[in-house]
Amino acid sequence: MNESLVVNKTIAFVKEKLAQAEGGHDWFHIERVYKNALLISHNEVCDVIVVKLAALLHDIADSKFNNGDESIGPRIAHEFLQSQQVPTETIIHIINIIENISFKGGNIDSTFHSKELDIVQDADRLDAIGAIGIARAFNYGGYKNRAMYDPDIAPKLNMSKEEYKNSTAPTLNHFYEKLLLLKDKMNTETGKKIAEERHQFMQQFLSRFYAEWEGEK
Repeated sequence: MNESLVVNKTIAFVKEKLAQAEGGHDWFHIERVYKNALLISHNEVCDVIVVKLAALLHDIADSKFNNGDESIGPRIAHEFLQSQQVPTETIIHIINIIENISFKGGNIDSTFHSKELDIVQDADRLDAIGAIGIARAFNYGGYKNRAMYDPDIAPKLNMSKEEYKNSTAPTLNHFYEKLLLLKDKMNTETGKKIAEERHQFMQQFLSRFYAEWEGEK
C-alpha cells in the first residue's frame, strides 16, 4: 500500500463527501482533528497510518445528520478503504475507532481499546472545546434553531445515550452536558495538557456570558 497516495485520496474523498456539511462538522473540522491527531501521535508509540485514516474518516457520515443511524459512517469508510486496497487488518482497526470515538452522553463503556483510538478520540474532543468548541457549539445550535440559553432549563447530567442524542436543550446546556466534561476524559498526556488550557478558556467565556446576560458588564 502506498500510504502517501492513500492519505491524499482519502483527503480528496472526504472533502467531496462533506462539501455541503454543517459548519461544525465539515472538512475543516476533519482537518483540525487530523492536525491534532498528528500532533498527539508525535509523543505516542502508534500506527500512524491508522491514526491518519481514522482521523480523516471519523465523521464521514455523522449520525446526527443521518437520522441517528450510526452504521452509515462505518459502512462508507469501509467501502472506501477497500476500494483503496488497504489491508483488511488496518480497515478493521479504523472501523473500530470510528464506531467507538463518539461521546454519546459520556456513559458508554467501550469494549474496544487501542492507542490509536486514544489519539484520534483526544484529537476529536480537543476540537469540541476551547474557542473552536464554543464556536462549533453555537453554530450547531443555530443550525438546529435552538435557544442560546434559557435560565429556566437546567442542564441534564448523566443522560442515557438516547437522551443525549434526542436532546433539544439550549446550547449553553451543552457546555455542562459535554464540553466541560471532556478535560477529564482525555486519554493521552498531550491531549490532557492542551485540554486543560482550552477548558479554562471555556470557563472564562461562561463567566463573561452570564455577566453580560445579567447586565453586569
